[in-house]
Amino acid sequence: MSGNEEEQKQKLNIVKILKCRNNDCKAWVREEFAVPDQVCPMCKGPMLRTMKHLPALQKKYKSPTR
Repeated sequence: MSGNEEEQKQKLNIVKILKCRNNDCKAWVREEFAVPDQVCPMCKGPMLRTMKHLPALQKKYKSPTR
């Protein structure tokens, strides 16, 4: 494994997500972006709480332009 691959793996965090219960559907959403009683955005089916290894979000702040 190269140094670059190791750096990428180290940046992954365990994140709470909601994923579609339908085995044929691959949709998921980070729990922090879900709404109460979230339904699958693709098939409108029920969602299941679980965890996934994901990179941290990059929060970008844009200052207001005048």
